[in-house]
Amino acid sequence: MAVIQFDQGSFHRLKSLDWPENIIPIFQPSHSPELNPIERVWQWLKRQLEWENCDSLIQLRHKLSELLQAIIPDQIISLTSYDFILEALFSAAS
Repeated sequence: MAVIQFDQGSFHRLKSLDWPENIIPIFQPSHSPELNPIERVWQWLKRQLEWENCDSLIQLRHKLSELLQAIIPDQIISLTSYDFILEALFSAAS
């Protein structure tokens, strides 16, 4: 089984979407970016770059590329995992 988290975008809630049996969709409440894992990644990236002064967009892209290439799986896990969601899912499944 795999869990996929979605926001409340209408394209995610179409009745015509056909979920594979091994997918459990979870829809986060409206207006709750704090529950969206990618938002925590963006916050981390912004913190890494907040004191950088780039002379050009190319330089900013280069610095961002360096950050993304250096990030390790454990960092991504710590930024994007939500233990309370997993605990709720596992308790609901049992």
